[in-house]
Amino acid sequence: MDRIDRQILSILLSDGRATYQELGRQVRLSANTVADRVRRLQAVGVVRGYRAELNLAAFGRGMELLSDIRLREGVDRQAFEAQLHQVPQVVGAMRLTGDYDYQLRVACTDAREFETVIDRLKADLGVRELRSRLLLHEVPLGPDRVLEP
Repeated sequence: MDRIDRQILSILLSDGRATYQELGRQVRLSANTVADRVRRLQAVGVVRGYRAELNLAAFGRGMELLSDIRLREGVDRQAFEAQLHQVPQVVGAMRLTGDYDYQLRVACTDAREFETVIDRLKADLGVRELRSRLLLHEVPLGPDRVLEP
């Protein structure tokens, strides 16, 4: 991966819908050359995909929380992960090392809905302990940070 690949990736991180023509203009290469580079980055797994970033508040889910989860002893991790798909308020999940097993990103309409989510996680998904923090806002650090060698 060279400097131009990193420039292309930086642009795609900011605008995943940028056309090959636009990418080429910004890195001073032809659209065909940029397309070849992007396809190669996809083939080797550097670019895994593209997705839309949603404003959850537009869906009435303006209360976002980060919840550290500890599972009860004997709960099957794969079953827990599969069941998370049944909880629409859970919009992200990461398996962790350390004191907690997972960190969930939860988007709710209000505290009452979050309380319902907590009850469901404990009753149906095998959560033993949950520690949550209200997300006030994300600090944009810029896409270039992950591209530095």
